[in-house]
Amino acid sequence: MLGYVTLGVKDMDAAKAFYGELLAGLGAKVLFDMERIAMIGTSMDEPMVAVCVPYDGEPAHPGNGGMAAIKAGTKEKVDELYHRAIELGASCDGEPGQRIPDMFYGAYVRDPDGNKLAFFVFG
Repeated sequence: MLGYVTLGVKDMDAAKAFYGELLAGLGAKVLFDMERIAMIGTSMDEPMVAVCVPYDGEPAHPGNGGMAAIKAGTKEKVDELYHRAIELGASCDGEPGQRIPDMFYGAYVRDPDGNKLAFFVFG
């Protein structure tokens, strides 16, 4: 049901590099790039992350309570994505760990623009 989530950024080149490198291990890449907005994913038919410079020309800033959650598939992949994000300049917003016993394992970061991301697996 979800097509894409859009994250406002200040520097498109830096954002495309961050998300392209971060999500490469999930098979994602920049699929569509129109200078002001770029879609990153595995296919235009699957959910994607869009990075963009805000249309209204105002500065990009993360919303309070907004978060993009990226399905990792395994606990090991959650850990890998978390550590890769930190290496790429993200900041920790919650280290990898079991959040709900036997149900939800996740990790949280803030990208270089302050957008909150979760990497997770159910089960």
